Amino acid sequence: MSSPAKPSLLPYFALAFGILCIGFSAIFVKLANVPGSVSTFYRVFIALLLLVPFWIYKGMKVPAKRDLWLIFIGAAFFAFDLFLWNTSLLLTSAATATLLANNAPIWVGLISLVVLREKLNAKFWYGLLLAVIGLNVLIGIQAWRTLNFNHGDMLALIAGFFYAVYLLFTLDSRKRVDTITFMTFSVLFMAILLFFANLFMENPFTGFSTKTWTSLIGLGVIAHFGGWVTINYALGHLKVENVSVTLLSQSIVTALLAIPLLGEAVTTNQILGGLLILGGIYVVNRRRHR
Repeated sequence: MSSPAKPSLLPYFALAFGILCIGFSAIFVKLANVPGSVSTFYRVFIALLLLVPFWIYKGMKVPAKRDLWLIFIGAAFFAFDLFLWNTSLLLTSAATATLLANNAPIWVGLISLVVLREKLNAKFWYGLLLAVIGLNVLIGIQAWRTLNFNHGDMLALIAGFFYAVYLLFTLDSRKRVDTITFMTFSVLFMAILLFFANLFMENPFTGFSTKTWTSLIGLGVIAHFGGWVTINYALGHLKVENVSVTLLSQSIVTALLAIPLLGEAVTTNQILGGLLILGGIYVVNRRRHR
C-alpha cells in the first residue's frame, strides 16, 4: 500500500508570507506621510490594477445583484476602517495603532449581542475582560484620569469597529462569490468612494516625493495585494479558526519592523497591554469558532 500523501506546506508558507506583507502596512503608511484618505486610496487603487488581470483571466464573473450591494456596503465600511486606521498611524505609534485596530473579533461579538441578539458564552466575556484590562494598560491610567486620550489611539480603536461591520455585511457574499471576484469588486468600490472623498476634502493626488510614491506602491502591491491574496489562499486550505488566530501576529510583526524602520521603541505598557489584548482577542476568536 502506498503511504498517505504528506500535507502541503504551501498554505502555511502563504499564511506566513501574507502576515509579513500586512505587517508592513503601518510601516508604509507612516513612511508615505500623506493624509490617511490618500494613502488608503492608493492602497486599493494599486491593488485593483493588479487584481483586474486575474479577474479577467478567471472569466470576468460578476456577482448577483444582492451580492453586489452587500460588497458595496461592506466596501464603504472597509474604506472608512482603513481611512481611520491610516489617519491614526500619523498620530500614534505603528505598534499601538495596529494592535488597537485588530479588535474586530470583540466588536463582532458585541454587535452580534446587541443587534443580532446572539447569546454569548463565558469565553467571550473572559476574552473581553482581558482585552479591556489590556486596553487600560496600553492607553495608561493617567489618560483615563484626565480624559486626555491620544487621538490616534481612539481612531485606531474605532477603526476596528468598522472592520467588524464590514465582516458582518460581507459574510454571506463571501460564501457565494469567489475570492478574486470578491476582492476585485470590493477594491473597485473602495477606490471610487475614496477618489470622491479625496476630491471633496481637496486632498492632492500627485506632487509627492520619491519616498512617498515608493511607500504608496509598497502599500498597494505588498500590503494589500500580496498580503490578502496569499492569506485568502491559506483560508482555502487551512482551518479558518487557525488562520484567524494566527493573523493576530500581525501586531507583533509590525512592532518588530517599526523598531529598525521607524525608530519606534516598544514600551513596557505596550508589551504588557498588547499581550493582554492579544490574549483577549485569542479567547474571543476561539469562542467564535467552537
